[in-house]
Amino acid sequence: MIISFDIGGSAIKGGIARSETDIVPLGRRPTPKDDFAAFVETLRDIIAEIDEQPSRIALSIAGVVDPDTQRLTCANIPCIHGRALAADLETELALPVLIANDADCFAMAEAGLGAGRGHRIVFGAILGTGVGGGLVADGRLVNEAGGFAGEWGHGPIIASAAGNPPVAIPAYACGCGQKGCVDTVGGARGLERLHKTVHDLDLASEEIIDQWRRGEKKATRTIDVYVDLVASPLALTINITGATIVPVGGGLSNVAPLLAKLDQAVRTRTLRKFHRPLVVPSECRIEPGLIGAALLGLKADADAS
Repeated sequence: MIISFDIGGSAIKGGIARSETDIVPLGRRPTPKDDFAAFVETLRDIIAEIDEQPSRIALSIAGVVDPDTQRLTCANIPCIHGRALAADLETELALPVLIANDADCFAMAEAGLGAGRGHRIVFGAILGTGVGGGLVADGRLVNEAGGFAGEWGHGPIIASAAGNPPVAIPAYACGCGQKGCVDTVGGARGLERLHKTVHDLDLASEEIIDQWRRGEKKATRTIDVYVDLVASPLALTINITGATIVPVGGGLSNVAPLLAKLDQAVRTRTLRKFHRPLVVPSECRIEPGLIGAALLGLKADADAS
């Protein structure tokens, strides 16, 4: 039995996993952001609630482990940022610890128990506030040792013009320090940024989508520009990885017609031609971080045995 945790900026959620088909969520507790001792104690308290001693713990975190130093970059939880967190927690909890990025855990969940079942290569894409992703091949996470594989949201590759007729697209500054990243246009904030650029109007992403669904011309224009911008880098990602399915999570994945429109555009741009949906809604809609971390922990146990 392992315990998996989904570590967010506001809450820590736990779960018990005995097999791929036996993953049970536990409760949630507030995340201590600035006190590492309190952070450890929160995990310890959740572990203590279980009568059985786990063989290891597995954590899904909105951060990235450097594969060379094993140090974690996690800006929204300062008390664990910059730490060799797995080693620190192993010392504190006297258990083996596995840590993975939350988008990687999402991809793992979808490959094992979601829309990616039966596919050898699964690319999990996040279209939420921003853009993220994870890559699973032959049932294994490419980033098992940490790293940035799957981060299609970053890199200066956004087209300088998009839509029909084309409209000029600035190289927006990205939080990663570069300019022109997919992350600057592909998430909800990016959609709002595009609407401002194209129409000089400030509008929430929900309202843009609602107006598009009602056929409003300006929103329709924004969505066309959005799809044109996002489809090409996603198609390139599919060409490079060989993924045969792309489950999508995040808030924008809940907009079925938007995902269908993106899927259609992507399939016209991939080298391999798919005559079925390729970019699809995720199926692990509840706690994919917990599920993905649990699957990674179970595989680690199997490898160790």
